[in-house]
Amino acid sequence: MNYKVFKSINQLSGRCFPIDFLMILISKKIRYVYIFVLIYMWFRNDSYKKASCNAVISAGITLLINILIKLFYFKPRPFMKSQVGILIPSKMGSSFPSKHTLLVFAISTSIFLYDRVLGSIMLVLSVLTGFSRIWVGHHYPSDIIGSAFISSMTSIIIDKTARCIKYNAVK
Repeated sequence: MNYKVFKSINQLSGRCFPIDFLMILISKKIRYVYIFVLIYMWFRNDSYKKASCNAVISAGITLLINILIKLFYFKPRPFMKSQVGILIPSKMGSSFPSKHTLLVFAISTSIFLYDRVLGSIMLVLSVLTGFSRIWVGHHYPSDIIGSAFISSMTSIIIDKTARCIKYNAVK
């Protein structure tokens, strides 16, 4: 099932230059949008500053989780197992988890917990990022879904912990 969904998405790559260009752009450059949003939030007000701090902490923790998972688990990338369309070069490392997806979902979930409108926009960009990673041939759908789950849960735990600490400090 995982490979069938991957193949149904990935087989569309290489057919339409504008869409391929957009998917490559999203896959490689979307991180700059997230950096810009975090900087914007940092200078907006205290509530946004807390959200941007939580987002950075969550992203850092998800990077540590990524390292730990890759130390103990290796899943070959789609192009290592089969002949698939690959639009941009990739490392030969493990497919799971997707570091790009981990980071964007960690940040967008943290933002969503403070600002539903901006967070929803960022979550849509996160879904597009995950989709683009399948499109360019680097990850399976399960890698994207698992990475989104891990980073979203990490962001929720960080948010709950920060609110609990704040609540206990006020008492």
